[in-house]
Amino acid sequence: MVQSINTKVDLVIDATSHMGLTDYGKIMIGDKGFEFYNNRDARKYIQIPWEEVDYVIASVMFKGKWIPRYAIRTKRNGTYTFSSKDPKKVLRAIREYVDPSHMVQSLGFFDVIKRSFKRKYKKE
Repeated sequence: MVQSINTKVDLVIDATSHMGLTDYGKIMIGDKGFEFYNNRDARKYIQIPWEEVDYVIASVMFKGKWIPRYAIRTKRNGTYTFSSKDPKKVLRAIREYVDPSHMVQSLGFFDVIKRSFKRKYKKE
């Protein structure tokens, strides 16, 4: 069995990890870090201490009415993408431990297209 890094748990919620193939499990947010545990395989887990979190990126649709997924970018190990039953509750719990200036929205579809055109036709 995997040992949790948290001593106090604030939130446990059903979630999906989008790392390669999708894994279903539970997210645990506590005083020491963010944890994801797979429902079927106890060896598949993700533990991210709060000191390691660089940015939390939320994909926001319909002016904040729907948040389909969010990502946690770490300082050394890359980006981890998750979705959950109540993403607003999860992001509010994360905001207790991560500086709100490090919680950002991802670019929208048209923003990505606009950025690619600007790059392509940029004068050099």
